Amino acid sequence: MSRKGRIVAVALVGAALVSWAGIGRVSGQVGTKVREKVGEAAQDVKIGAKRAAEGVRERLARAKQSVHNMGVEARVYGRLHWDKDLHTTKFDFEGTEDGVITLKGTVPTAKAKAKAELLTSETFGVTKVINHLAVAEPVTTGATPAAKP
Repeated sequence: MSRKGRIVAVALVGAALVSWAGIGRVSGQVGTKVREKVGEAAQDVKIGAKRAAEGVRERLARAKQSVHNMGVEARVYGRLHWDKDLHTTKFDFEGTEDGVITLKGTVPTAKAKAKAELLTSETFGVTKVINHLAVAEPVTTGATPAAKP
């Protein structure tokens, strides 16, 4: 190889080494930035997963409470609907999350009102009964009994 060829070859090898060393530094900087971005993305995913888990826990708790409420209301309905003194009476009730049942409507007698409250209060899961039942007034025909002589 001629002297000129060796100089060119050495220059090319030197240029290659310099450029390779520069690429190493650039790729090192790029690698650091990529690691930082990946770390940030991982943190964002963890935060998002934590929030999602909290949301799922809240919704599950609400669903459990709704199922519990439906169970309490179903038990109250069964007790009132199947009682022989109350099954023909038209009244309504509502339940809250903590087992409070509110009775509403009209019943034919004070005895029916007291029985509805008693049956409701004795139902499993009921913590309190609010009795807004009204007693229907007896229907009068307007006729007065005939006077006895």
